[in-house]
Amino acid sequence: MTPDLHARHRAVLPDWLALYYDRPIEITHGEGRHVWDADGKQYLDFFGGILTTMTAHALPEVTKAVSEQAGRIIHTSTLYLNRQMVELAERVASLSGIPDARVFFTTSGTEANDTALLLATAYRRSNQILAMRNSYHGRSFSAVGITGNRGWSPTSLSPLQTLYVHGGVRTRGPFAHLSDAEFIAACVDDLRDILGQTRGVAALIAEPIQGVGGFTSPPDGLYAAFRDVLREHGILWIADEVQTGWGRTGEHFWGWQAHAQNGPPDILTFAKGIGNGMSIGGVVARADVMNCLDANSISTFGGSPVTMAAGLANLIYLLEHDLQGNARRVGGLLIERLRAVAATTECVREVRGRGLMIGIELVRPGTDEADPDAAAAVSEAAREAGLLVGKGGGHNTSVLRIAPPLTLTVAEAEEGAAILERALRTVC
Repeated sequence: MTPDLHARHRAVLPDWLALYYDRPIEITHGEGRHVWDADGKQYLDFFGGILTTMTAHALPEVTKAVSEQAGRIIHTSTLYLNRQMVELAERVASLSGIPDARVFFTTSGTEANDTALLLATAYRRSNQILAMRNSYHGRSFSAVGITGNRGWSPTSLSPLQTLYVHGGVRTRGPFAHLSDAEFIAACVDDLRDILGQTRGVAALIAEPIQGVGGFTSPPDGLYAAFRDVLREHGILWIADEVQTGWGRTGEHFWGWQAHAQNGPPDILTFAKGIGNGMSIGGVVARADVMNCLDANSISTFGGSPVTMAAGLANLIYLLEHDLQGNARRVGGLLIERLRAVAATTECVREVRGRGLMIGIELVRPGTDEADPDAAAAVSEAAREAGLLVGKGGGHNTSVLRIAPPLTLTVAEAEEGAAILERALRTVC
């Protein structure tokens, strides 16, 4: 990276558009699970552009589909029939588990969640939303208004009335000391208490595993228990699968399936990995919910022929190569390897996650106090050694976020774990 490019970035882009690393890097190209910077240095990518490069960098099947479609036509808008959009929607609807599903494509997860909120509030004729503490749902005005993570919510102004419930973080907060069953019961009581003080709530929106919040999650079955309560009031359940979808957790194709006792959500949002780097988001909902709008609406760039071709090729590759199974197998090995390291490292509070969605929470040794400085230092040390990881967490970005492409090999997992071990021992 040349200092000139960094200076130009700072001169023309917003101050709040953060860059990783004391010396930010310019990534110029990638292949498989690796990327290269402008100086020619190679890195093992354990973050995939924030969980977006889901299968692999420069996956031939996807790049070919993009190139061929771009050579025919790049853009038409949703005002015309689009074969690629219909074919991808058919597959997504079938995979969603939602009966009589309809699919609407957007350009990002933020826009997908924005659309879900529009549908829910219109369907229920209410602007009251339940959200989870420590949550993140995007950067639009409405999405910020339901984000329960102060570090990503720059304003309290919102078109929505948002009420936050417990449950997204298992090992912190007032219920952390309880057993799983007691934890769920306490969170359900909290939900009932909130509903007793409101009327006409539109929906609960929740990430099955909180992404920006540091890959935290409740015990399996929490959202199924919530669903029982929501149904008593006619309240919709929106599952934000922007980071958890497409088999990344290994055990399930969707994160909501860990809470599937009472069926699928009413609305499901997705984005990131389905495009393998192309800009795709979307919403799946029951037909009566999706069709509740009584005004015209389009998406100028959602469902673009090029992005749909990429998404279709990427999804076919993922299914045919059982990348969910690979996430389960390789992710399981990686988690156990990292937990073994953590057991002998005082600054690691917890290694958590599922499949290839893993968080390492750092604290000041001998305390439960989050240590964002240590997380930053470990991230820097890992980068110097050729490994890229993400950061997050509801306690001042003190969590290292690990989410490599789902084609990660056992050898690459071991290589990344070894780099992280050295980085942790250097800092801690």
